[in-house]
Amino acid sequence: MAPLPSPEPARHIETTAALDARKLRFEINRVELPMGVEGSFGLIKHPGASLAVPVLADGRVVLLRQYRFAVAARLLEFPAGTLDPGETPLSTMQRELQEEAGYSAARWDGLGAMLPCPGYSDEVIHLFLARELTVLTERPPGDDDEDLEVLLMEPAELDAALASGNEYLDGKSITAWYRAKQLLGF
Repeated sequence: MAPLPSPEPARHIETTAALDARKLRFEINRVELPMGVEGSFGLIKHPGASLAVPVLADGRVVLLRQYRFAVAARLLEFPAGTLDPGETPLSTMQRELQEEAGYSAARWDGLGAMLPCPGYSDEVIHLFLARELTVLTERPPGDDDEDLEVLLMEPAELDAALASGNEYLDGKSITAWYRAKQLLGF
């Protein structure tokens, strides 16, 4: 992958409002942009997250159908989670794969990072390909508010679901699937 562009930070003038919520913070900041324009901008501060595309030895992928409050719908997603304090992106993903899907992986390949909503959030999601999977005999407890179902899909079945438009699949999962397919040669 090509190197990411160098940051061009805005000049922070003041934070005019802030609200802390579960795992994130919303701020309204007055800033001067690199091109000299000054204005107030809303920003969601996020600790970052990780996502894995888990692939079984037979080529099937492990997905979740997860309820998402913000859109009042169940989405197809790959296992993912927010970085807890002191965790690396990989250790977060290893924990989340166990909690959400009930698998561990012996092989991890990085798929780079993505910015899901750079117009209003500083969140960075670290993407991984997880292989050499083992089903756990006992799944560790996850978050109390997670309502999810574990699914196994053939790659062609997932591609058809994406192409049909009849399934909601979030942007982070689509990006990760695209990158994983390049590495896997699908």
